[in-house]
Amino acid sequence: MLDASLKEQLQAYLQRVVQPIELVASLDASPKAAEMKELLHEIAALSDKITVLESNDDTLRKPSFAIKRAGSDVAVRFAGIPMGHEFTSLVLALLQVGGHPIKFDDAVIEQIKNLDGDFEFEAYISLSCHNCPEVVQALNSMSIINPRIKITSIDGGVFPDEVEARQILAVPMLFLNGEYFGQGRASVEEILAKLDTAGGARRAAELSKQEPFDVLIVGGGPAGAAAAIYAARKGIRTGVVADRFGGQVLDTLAIENFVSMKETDGPRFAIALEEHVKHYEVEIMNTQRASKLVPGKMIEVQTESGAVLKTKSVILATGARWREINVPGEKEYRNHGVAYCPHCDGPLFKGKRVAVVGGGNSGVEAAIDLAGIVAHVTLIEFGDALRADAILVKKLKSLANVDIITSAQTTGIHGDGKKVNGLSYTDRNSGASRKLELEGVFVQIGLVPNTEFLKGTVELSRFGEIEVNARGETSVPGIFAAGDVTTVPFKQIVIAVGEGAKASLSAFDYLVRSSVEEEPVAAAA
Repeated sequence: MLDASLKEQLQAYLQRVVQPIELVASLDASPKAAEMKELLHEIAALSDKITVLESNDDTLRKPSFAIKRAGSDVAVRFAGIPMGHEFTSLVLALLQVGGHPIKFDDAVIEQIKNLDGDFEFEAYISLSCHNCPEVVQALNSMSIINPRIKITSIDGGVFPDEVEARQILAVPMLFLNGEYFGQGRASVEEILAKLDTAGGARRAAELSKQEPFDVLIVGGGPAGAAAAIYAARKGIRTGVVADRFGGQVLDTLAIENFVSMKETDGPRFAIALEEHVKHYEVEIMNTQRASKLVPGKMIEVQTESGAVLKTKSVILATGARWREINVPGEKEYRNHGVAYCPHCDGPLFKGKRVAVVGGGNSGVEAAIDLAGIVAHVTLIEFGDALRADAILVKKLKSLANVDIITSAQTTGIHGDGKKVNGLSYTDRNSGASRKLELEGVFVQIGLVPNTEFLKGTVELSRFGEIEVNARGETSVPGIFAAGDVTTVPFKQIVIAVGEGAKASLSAFDYLVRSSVEEEPVAAAA
């Protein structure tokens, strides 16, 4: 299962294990069970603190295994073999169950310990999903801190009958005590906010008591992180309020055009951004979504949780999100056949027929990736030609299980009440209506800026982007903006970083000039 290099690395990590671990396997006669048994014995051979046991409990999923702290209730369970993107989750679980410290803020750890109740989570994942590990690792850590929290991470590819029965067409998908809990990437703070609503209110009250900031950045993506770093280096009081630190980068699989690094992935890049910001004295307020901006001499930023933050200047870096096609059926079947991340959800459509809506780079790349998994892909483009790079179009056209339909306007997504079974479109040349029978629709038509809460506050373009000048200034003094949320062309990470730095320098210049203007003029002698 593990090659020599991987075994060597894992053995080095396992030296940090300080408490005995039991790998308790629940096996059947399947090939996957044989693979799992081999993997567990390979891991146990790398540390004298790890042993392998087998369970006869027929109520447990097979094949699955628990990583258990010997003589305690501390355990996490994997149903399937956690390789691919989940290998890091496996390593972290081994270390943390084995007594290695969990790197959460003290306040978060206390909140987890104080949760009152029994919580049994089931997390459905795919090993190709780059969003799943954050959820798995958060829940694993929570269960180690508070053993009343139980977690089983389930590879949908190993348990297809469960996936079908529960109509799971998007991952990660969480169930709590048998009931649907949520879908998509989620940090430990976001999970806690849903479990402990009183804790969210307490947090909002604490934030409202803070002293005013010199500069408050709204948004934690590349633009927001760069702005925070540049502001903090000036020695001024800096804060970041963000729905989730990392922003849209967290949903990006491959990054191969950021100058100075040949390649990385979005989650890894987001972690690096946060670590860099934390190197400075920056107050990071995560899981706080801005709901209102009130201009004035002292600007107010209000959040959905009820917090009210005051600041002398603001940098808006709220980024953008996937654009929806806004046709009947899209919202109704979201996560039930309508998807936006081919890397995460593609494996759930293995052997099925799907459509990709959008003929730009993201749409064509999605179609190429999906063609290697699903039975057939139909790419639908509104314009009369694909807009993607020529090399991508050439690759797409070489694939035997792909059809391309141009000059087509998607008009509806259909289903049986539980999941998608078709898509309709209008031929823009003939006006004829047509319908495709399929099981999945991947929407890839670009981005929409996150500016709904700013309407009537700062000037927006007809596309909803924040109008900025060359200095990152908006139409309101003291309010600046940077990144994908603005009118600056070319939505790229490297450009967002530069714009964030520029907006921060402009905000500092504004603060300096404002302080000079406020100084009283000395009385004449």
